[in-house]
Amino acid sequence: MSTPPRLPPAVTAGYEDATDGGRAARRWWDANAAEYLAEHGAALGVADFVWGPEGLREEDAELLGTPAALAGARVLEVGAGAAQCARWLRGRGVDVVASDVSGGMLEAAAELNRTTGVDLPLVRADARELPFQDTSFDVVFTSYGVLPFVPDDGAVHREVGRVLRPGGRWVFSTTHPVRWAFPDDPGPGGLTATSSYFDTRPYLERAEDGEILYAEYHRTLGQLVAGVVAAGLVVVDLTEPEWQPGRETWGGWSELRARHLPGTVIVTAERR
Repeated sequence: MSTPPRLPPAVTAGYEDATDGGRAARRWWDANAAEYLAEHGAALGVADFVWGPEGLREEDAELLGTPAALAGARVLEVGAGAAQCARWLRGRGVDVVASDVSGGMLEAAAELNRTTGVDLPLVRADARELPFQDTSFDVVFTSYGVLPFVPDDGAVHREVGRVLRPGGRWVFSTTHPVRWAFPDDPGPGGLTATSSYFDTRPYLERAEDGEILYAEYHRTLGQLVAGVVAAGLVVVDLTEPEWQPGRETWGGWSELRARHLPGTVIVTAERR
């Protein structure tokens, strides 16, 4: 889980029921965008497409399609953050739009557009209510965006299915569900399961008054796939990236853990 490494004294964490409908994600990323990018910006780059902490790059995996296939495609990134992935695609001539629910992240994305000179369209939007017409895109993707932070992932899959053209592709990466049974520890302590994989209560951080400050949602692999299928999409591939040479530890993800446990899952689905 991509949880903050240290909690302020007034914040408590645990696995509970959440009732904020995903609003905590918008508030958290607005409040912490600058801090997050200060800590991880160097690893993320300004125009680089990495699918997760293991370091698998789209340039090598071609999960969205070959360069020839993308040359004439219209592409949407949801949960784009500072839009490093979409900016990488734009730099290769792809017609791509980046969207995110967080104004703080989009401000950072706009600044990176200015510093890089990349003309990348940015749209503030909740991936559960996309402001685009039906069948507008050939490819929709997200790298660790949206899905971990909303309770109703089915709404995301349905909206993606709506804006995809027939034959279009939906590719998303997220924390591998197996990881939820293990502590968020990059060392040996992270190799021993301490909770149930089947416990799907979300991880929450609350202020003293009970306000939800941060929320992250767990689904089993079966539930993750079922959400895609229920939206009328067809799962065509599951990728479990291996640790790439020279990749540094990222939070609870490490080369040690990657030798024993999958840390990321990438789902590729299509609208038939």
